[in-house]
Amino acid sequence: MVYPANLKYTKDHEWVELSGDSGKVGITDYAQQQLGDVVYMELPEVGAKLKQGQSFGTIESVKAVSELYAPLSGEVVDVNTGLKDKPEAVNKDAHGSWMIVIRLTNTGEASALLDAAQYQALIA
Repeated sequence: MVYPANLKYTKDHEWVELSGDSGKVGITDYAQQQLGDVVYMELPEVGAKLKQGQSFGTIESVKAVSELYAPLSGEVVDVNTGLKDKPEAVNKDAHGSWMIVIRLTNTGEASALLDAAQYQALIA
């Protein structure tokens, strides 16, 4: 698996695609492989305020229930409600299945995230 260079990654296996003062968030391909078949997702409401590293929901597979962690602080401005009906989309295309969009309150936090090469080294 090649991890997209335009994304930033967390050690908790989330990715974020930064665009100006916002970021789209999802889980990595490695995370979905570890989980197995995803059957349910609990995501926050629009307007939720998150701190970097704070849990913003859960993802449930046939094997386990895992917390989802915010890669950056901010306010949830969009939620991919389609994943509630089709959570298995994450298994098919982890890096194309965003979960939430955060309006960032501190863009400087992004410097603590991993780039694609650092993330690949982490999971190797």
